[in-house]
Amino acid sequence: MSLVDTLKGLVGKGRDAAAENADKIYDAVDKAGGFIDEKTGHKYSDKIGKVQEAAKKAVPTDHSASEPPASKPTAAPESPTAAAEEPPVPPAPKATEPDEPGQPQA
Repeated sequence: MSLVDTLKGLVGKGRDAAAENADKIYDAVDKAGGFIDEKTGHKYSDKIGKVQEAAKKAVPTDHSASEPPASKPTAAPESPTAAAEEPPVPPAPKATEPDEPGQPQA
């Protein structure tokens, strides 16, 4: 058995364990988020909430535990002109080198 096969097996076992204990993981994420939110004086509540949701989405569910996660395709711009709305970045000016050592650059 190669190292890659061994690692794939370990990842699969970890995914299965996470799926079996998803409710415990969700509770831990909520508890940690609440603790951090309290310690930061609720100053970052919106950001903490987003992180909590992202962490919960990363936990596999029972039906997807044995399947590897699907890679997400890159998103296309919402409209054909969306990419054209940003102004182009001008190229950096070329550095000129002196013709002779000790001569100032023009």
